[in-house]
Amino acid sequence: MLKVMQSAANSATPHSQWDDLTQFAPPNSVQWDNIKTQLDLVLLALETLTGLGSDAMLSAAISLNLETKVPDRVALWRLRQSNPIRKGQGGRKKLDVEEARSLVLITCYLAKQHQELIRRAVGLLEKIAAKNQEPHQNSLLGDYIDAFCNTYQERMEEDETISTELLTNLALKLMVDLLFYSASGGHRRLWLALIDRSTKQV
Repeated sequence: MLKVMQSAANSATPHSQWDDLTQFAPPNSVQWDNIKTQLDLVLLALETLTGLGSDAMLSAAISLNLETKVPDRVALWRLRQSNPIRKGQGGRKKLDVEEARSLVLITCYLAKQHQELIRRAVGLLEKIAAKNQEPHQNSLLGDYIDAFCNTYQERMEEDETISTELLTNLALKLMVDLLFYSASGGHRRLWLALIDRSTKQV
């Protein structure tokens, strides 16, 4: 899989990334809640794996000329609070299509910056799976899983149906997904994945 990703990362993108996303029909109103949840969780996986925070996301927005969509920490927090399973009501607002596209581009930009780490983590997961070992036996994967699960539980509403095992599986799946989003064309993959998963529960 890593060889496939390396090849994809070297391919050229003929159009601007923003124009790429505008070619796809916007999600309908029924899809939005799940899209907002999935997008926030992808960002959660990225930040807990790499240790990046809101400053890096705002810096990425500037680099991508998206500072009008994501101008400051408060705006970023409000966009992420649009995730309906987040705790608290104060910052929740409607996430429009342009804001969602902006978060997709920011996510993929940062994933590409941290592609080496993401690739290393996925490679370790493949080796551990081949040996029938548990991911927690590796320090990088164990630290990531712990950080993801702890941050998820801090930020999201309590749900008795989500066990530690389910959260671990979600963390690892999102980590593998990040490898695809870090490659050239990752923004298209993420946008299409959000729409595809919008009818499924987290």
